[in-house]
Amino acid sequence: MTWQRKVLRVNLTAGTCNTEPLNMDWAQAYLGERGLATKYLWEGMNPDTDAMGPGNMLIFATGPLTGTMASTSGRFAVVTKGPLTNAIACSNSGGKFGASLKFAGYDLLILEGKSPTPVYLHIVDDEVSLLAADDLWGKTVWETDAAIQQKHQDPQLKIAAIGVAGEQGVRYACVVNDLHRAAGRSGVGAVMGSKNLKAVAVHGTKGVGVDDMPRFMNVVKKTWKKLEEDPGRKQLTELGTNAMIDTMQAFGGLPTRNFQQVQFEGTDNINPEAMETPNARGHTNLITNKACFGCTIACGRIAHIDQNHFTIVNRKEYWHASGGLEYETAYAFGPVCGVDDIDALTFAGFLMNEHGMDPISFGVTLAAAMELYEKGIITDTDTDGVKLNFGNAEALTVMAEKTGKAEGFGRELGLGAKRLCEKYGHPELAMVVKGQEFAGYDSRALPGMGLGYATSNRGACHLKHDVFTEDMQDQSAAGKAEPCKTSQDAIATIDSTGLCLFTSGSWDLSDYAEQLDAACEGHWTTERLEQTGERIWNLERQFNLEAGLSKADDTLPPRLLNEPAPSGTAKGRVCELDTMLSEYYALRGWDSNGIPTEQTLQRLNLQPPA
Repeated sequence: MTWQRKVLRVNLTAGTCNTEPLNMDWAQAYLGERGLATKYLWEGMNPDTDAMGPGNMLIFATGPLTGTMASTSGRFAVVTKGPLTNAIACSNSGGKFGASLKFAGYDLLILEGKSPTPVYLHIVDDEVSLLAADDLWGKTVWETDAAIQQKHQDPQLKIAAIGVAGEQGVRYACVVNDLHRAAGRSGVGAVMGSKNLKAVAVHGTKGVGVDDMPRFMNVVKKTWKKLEEDPGRKQLTELGTNAMIDTMQAFGGLPTRNFQQVQFEGTDNINPEAMETPNARGHTNLITNKACFGCTIACGRIAHIDQNHFTIVNRKEYWHASGGLEYETAYAFGPVCGVDDIDALTFAGFLMNEHGMDPISFGVTLAAAMELYEKGIITDTDTDGVKLNFGNAEALTVMAEKTGKAEGFGRELGLGAKRLCEKYGHPELAMVVKGQEFAGYDSRALPGMGLGYATSNRGACHLKHDVFTEDMQDQSAAGKAEPCKTSQDAIATIDSTGLCLFTSGSWDLSDYAEQLDAACEGHWTTERLEQTGERIWNLERQFNLEAGLSKADDTLPPRLLNEPAPSGTAKGRVCELDTMLSEYYALRGWDSNGIPTEQTLQRLNLQPPA
């Protein structure tokens, strides 16, 4: 049980909505969410398909534990070919949407083709319909959510939508659900926009069942207790992810001014303490924390902006609360752009939620533009008269809004850092892997992170591997390949369960195996999950190779390979990627060109490409 055993397949070109049985052989081999959706994508389309064309598939996927009593069971993934990278895209989100989709009776929602006119998908259990969205096209995520709620008068309707950024093909547009949770990376929202699909609204009432309820409840209680007692969980609850900004600042791994520096002098103005400290007018940025469906961690932040701040002083529509600063938003709007105005950062974050954009990609793209500007490569003529100097809080907020609305220089920023820097003749200034912008960890200080960035199937990503402890203990490249590979496999499994990755600081793989074994049919062990994760990782790799990527894409920007860190614990170091990469390929069972060998494919029951 726990799988609903049903797929909802929507052909947007034909306007049809049909159900089909879930392929249980695939579910047993790939589990759910990230893994199972990747298998459906691999079997359903040619990887060299145009990411923005009607042939691309867009899959919303739940996991077998989504919607159960397990802690953090609100996760779902959006899987497609990403327009930012032209690689596999798997973007994970929380909130309540995923559980509602599962409660409606579906493990997967597969969207194919392109609607001739704007539509949204309305799902109430077995009642599924495509409805006209002409009146929603051009609206923000927040306006769309409110309009659909008003139309259907259903307070239990959970909505995932795109803004104008997704409609206009901003390469890192995301899908925002529950107003401020997001499938945020790789441009999944741009794919949704290319299909003329404005939103998916779902109300599920069926619930989910588990295989052995008494045993499952005992396991859940045990894993809840482990979370409750873990100091790492307590820090996430009390401080949120932004506590990492002080850690990286002290360590010298905080990317600053487009990675030209590794420490930022303004962290005290944007860290968790600053979020909780009243300003001179008595305004406090942070209101409270918030949890997703079924979550016992509650790492999310809810914040509001000082009404006297320049961004909203005459804009009452922003005098409300929304998602507050996470580490990656704080890093991407703060240090990497040189800005230390907490309200400006918060406002830019509001705009990401409102217009549907990935804050990491936007911030790093803006930082690249700022370096281009300061070097004189672009000028005020290019930037609509806005001074794109590092540290300019007004430039940050103005460009966030221009990009969200696809206006002026915002259209250029919507290309992403890789395409922007190529357009202006300086590709070396784009801090990307496979076209996707870096998260807030400098790989000169964290070499294992660098290897994980370089080999990540979806482009630069901090959430697809975990070598953080090893990097903090030893900044050499030696010995990083094995924990990188092992953690990539483990996370591929966790991402396929329907649970949140943030549990992995408190649980090991046996905790997930025990919950799955109690909830699902079949015998689930730690060893089986290790191989499942490895199978998923290698299938993603196969997809990318067939899409045209190669060993040449497993690399880092020249700055990180050639320019030594100017300060911090890694002062004088570069990232020694080549030292780690060959060992990594060997551990993976890939040849020297990064291609899985026939023996590896056979061991994992994967078929070689045709």
